[in-house]
Amino acid sequence: MSLIKLENIKKSYPLGDGELEILKGISLEINQGEFVAIMGPSGSGKSTLMNILGCLDQPTSGKYFLNGKEIGKLNSDELATIRNQKIGFVFQGFNLLSRTSAIENVELPMIYAGIGEAERHKKAINALKAVGLEQRMDHQPNQLSGGQQQRVAIARALVTEAPIIFADEPTGNLDTKTSVEVMELFTRFNKELGRTIILVTHEEDIAMYADRIIKVIDGEIKSDKRKQK
Repeated sequence: MSLIKLENIKKSYPLGDGELEILKGISLEINQGEFVAIMGPSGSGKSTLMNILGCLDQPTSGKYFLNGKEIGKLNSDELATIRNQKIGFVFQGFNLLSRTSAIENVELPMIYAGIGEAERHKKAINALKAVGLEQRMDHQPNQLSGGQQQRVAIARALVTEAPIIFADEPTGNLDTKTSVEVMELFTRFNKELGRTIILVTHEEDIAMYADRIIKVIDGEIKSDKRKQK
């Protein structure tokens, strides 16, 4: 059974007397352990698709199944539980709390999950070690480089042991060298930990880290190719 299954997903927004159609009938399946890049130019609908996959938004029509559960039939509390337990998010803008240390930022999703302080602290330390930031745990975001901030964000996404990590333009604010380091982290966590990675990017060289590249143009899938093993 597929981890993720979309059936004819459409998304539109009211615009004047009509509506603006963003997604025009997306159907796809993603299996556990895949590393998938969703590519497309600005305005193609790739971020809208990511928001639906990440249970941050609902489609106008169509069905989305996650682990066999139809997402459209779940209430807001059930969706929040899925986002907290099943999904880790990494964004272009890092989304770290200012005036809060790296380790406190990583502990945040575990607070929402009701994990006790001692276990929280231990897991946060291990997650920061996994991204090579054991020497920066007490630093606040403004004391960290862009690459280090993104590593904190990745540690935060990993710490709940969520099986799926969504990364929306995770290298968009990083230089080339740091982008390579961040993408190598995603590759390692996919290969070594079996995490399913779903990456949104408009950059061809970043998409090449994935095993499968789905190209979205004008709200439709134009190609879906897997790398030859």
